[in-house]
Amino acid sequence: MPATDNQGSFLNLISIRRNQLPSIETDQELEDLDLFQKHVAIRFSDILSSLSTTAPAANNASTAGSGDTPSSATADTDSPGAAAPAIDKYIPPPPPPFLSINWFRTLLDTFLCCEAEFKAVLVSGRDPSQFSKPPLDRLIPDLLERAVKALDVCNAVSHGVELVRHWQKLGQIAAAALQQTPIGEGQVRRARKALATLLTSMVLDDKDNPHGKSAAAAKDRRGSFRSLSWSVAKSWSAAKQIQAMSTNLAAPRGAESTGLAMPIYIMSIILVFVMWALVAGVPCQERNGLATHLPVPKQLGWAQPMGGLLEKMGEEWKKKEKKGSGTGLLEEIQRMEKVAQSLIDFADSFVFPLEEEKAAEMAVQVAELAEICRKMEEGLVPLQQQVREVFHRMVRSRAEVLEVLEQVSKSSVPVPY
Repeated sequence: MPATDNQGSFLNLISIRRNQLPSIETDQELEDLDLFQKHVAIRFSDILSSLSTTAPAANNASTAGSGDTPSSATADTDSPGAAAPAIDKYIPPPPPPFLSINWFRTLLDTFLCCEAEFKAVLVSGRDPSQFSKPPLDRLIPDLLERAVKALDVCNAVSHGVELVRHWQKLGQIAAAALQQTPIGEGQVRRARKALATLLTSMVLDDKDNPHGKSAAAAKDRRGSFRSLSWSVAKSWSAAKQIQAMSTNLAAPRGAESTGLAMPIYIMSIILVFVMWALVAGVPCQERNGLATHLPVPKQLGWAQPMGGLLEKMGEEWKKKEKKGSGTGLLEEIQRMEKVAQSLIDFADSFVFPLEEEKAAEMAVQVAELAEICRKMEEGLVPLQQQVREVFHRMVRSRAEVLEVLEQVSKSSVPVPY
């Protein structure tokens, strides 16, 4: 009968599609994993490539309205056959300087984008039962443990940013005093006091910096970490925390490299690298022995740009260690430390009335200090907010994964009859 034939054909079609569903899900999963790796590679490649981008692009943008463009724009468009006004081509702003506040903000933006996509790959539309099977039953708890350690790092970095804001205020006091005209001994003494407190705090912020710990410095601990309210023990070490986060990081092999083990591994590497970068950039408690070699597999395409960034930052960190400075890699901090020391030398040799040549030299340095403080004032609060956003994002993501694990645990409990 035709009806029976049609019914049989319909049932056969459903049967075929059901048999195909695992294949469809597998294909979609592979596509999602591939896209995630590509997006990670693109995002970190953009950061790495920005390091070689030169600043003249900004100059081109500022002169875009000169030359032929104005003559075209001011042409008599009412006359027949007149050319239409030229439309200025958009020239994007230059990338932020390497290790500047805005550079670290870009890095945190990249982390948040990667984390959001990773969570979608791991949790969205996923069969929770997969979490209880090898290797996820081992890898997911490891990732959650790294997230907990990263929360401590975020707290430490947030306090470090607060310390840098304290340095910024001291720098502003010194710059304002030295910008007075005419400048006298009173203004110089006030500036020197602020700068001395600033440099003393920079020395005392890190226990791994053995330089310059005089008796006078030991008495004045304003701005040091000990004056801040910490949520971690005094024995807590940022370097040891990063080392603990990087343990048990092994790239998936064989069949595991094409499953969910790979995105978990990638996100673990990203998490460790970003936390390491924050610890290296911003003053943190106990960075003695901070490693410059992390288990970033450069042979993998998505990890190559990350490895390049790690190498460049590691070189800068080694330079700081050789100089005996433990203030951090943040560009604004390094510039502030250098200018502050130079202005203290000026204050120590100050003689009234000030010679014209020395006044001009001092004015250049004071202007630089004021500019550094301005950048800090504009960028430090948003940076601190981003660090807190990373903190809360990890808390929420961890809670979501724990909820899935709880569902798996409940479903595996035998139902009593």
